[in-house]
Amino acid sequence: MSDHLYTRASSVGNRGGQHQRLNSAPDCHKGALEKEKRPLPAISFNAYVISAKRPCPHGKTMDVPRWRGCRGWTLNIPVIGSRFLTAIIMFVFTFLLMTLPLKVRAAELSIKDVLPASGFAGEWTIDGNVELYDKDTLFNHINGEAELYFPYGFAALASANYINKKNPELSIVADVYQVASVLDAFGIYSNYRKSNNLPVSVGADGFASSSQLMFYQDKYFVRLQVSGETSLPEDILLVCARSISRNLPAGAGPPREMDVLKIPALIPKSERYLAKSLLGYAFFHRGLIADVQVQEEKMQIFAIPEDTPAEARRTFDQYYAYLQAERRSIRLTGDDARGVIIAVDPLYGGVQVMHYGRYVAGVVRIKNNAIGEKIMEQLSRQISANKGGVDR
Repeated sequence: MSDHLYTRASSVGNRGGQHQRLNSAPDCHKGALEKEKRPLPAISFNAYVISAKRPCPHGKTMDVPRWRGCRGWTLNIPVIGSRFLTAIIMFVFTFLLMTLPLKVRAAELSIKDVLPASGFAGEWTIDGNVELYDKDTLFNHINGEAELYFPYGFAALASANYINKKNPELSIVADVYQVASVLDAFGIYSNYRKSNNLPVSVGADGFASSSQLMFYQDKYFVRLQVSGETSLPEDILLVCARSISRNLPAGAGPPREMDVLKIPALIPKSERYLAKSLLGYAFFHRGLIADVQVQEEKMQIFAIPEDTPAEARRTFDQYYAYLQAERRSIRLTGDDARGVIIAVDPLYGGVQVMHYGRYVAGVVRIKNNAIGEKIMEQLSRQISANKGGVDR
């Protein structure tokens, strides 16, 4: 066997179905090759050739197969034998063929294919075709509400109308919205969800009433609306929702950005994500907000994720400047790593707001500053735990 892993190929031939040797070899191998002038197995992938020689007839050593690249370099690979090499390569090649289409299919998912083409149950069939809408035509489907979707990176909408065969006047309008991210899908969904809605097990999270069902999954928001009747059994809406869910990417559940709000005082299902003007302030570009309760006192917490700590500090300073312009009493504590504003906001009453790492976070509607300080400490721990603080 050659002492070098790579050797420069001066010539490679397959004359009359016989592979010519590239390097010198032990005499026993030369004799074997001259004696057995048989075609040798070869596998070709595009510009690369893999040639596997037969084992030495004398049983002393094995011949070395060559992998020749398009630049003329030969890779000497020791193997047990040609059949073994062929089996290994075919196994790897088959595995790649099996997995690649799955990745391609996921990447090329068409929103039109998400909605069941014929129907979702025996008595429910599609009426007409799936209709597609983009940013320019969304107004035709939800006039007056389309502007709410644009801040969340709206890309496309697929809509279908499923009618009941026994009662054609009864239908379910199914809308699937594709937006920029799972956080954006949650944002739209959270603006419809109420704390008293009936939860349903579909997608990352869902809720239902007698006339509608909504859920989100990956970067898709799904809305089902009953038409022709004021109500419909929940199980029918759920069957329709799950038939759509199966056609969507599985996703990884709720957006990880929500973890910052998971403090003990959080009121479940109160979290929302607003893609612009959190709390109505333009300098709070986007952020999460939720309700909390400590004893009898109800407040709201918020978290604004910025890209860098410097941007978080800039946002914090803008809020401070706004309070100064409003001639509000302000107390500033902390340091450059974690600064805190304690003040009275003209819209939200008592507030405590901090910059910490790449986050601006705080509590509003505070009546007892001591309770507010405890909530702020819990938020700080969550930011740090989620690697949003300076100690990441």
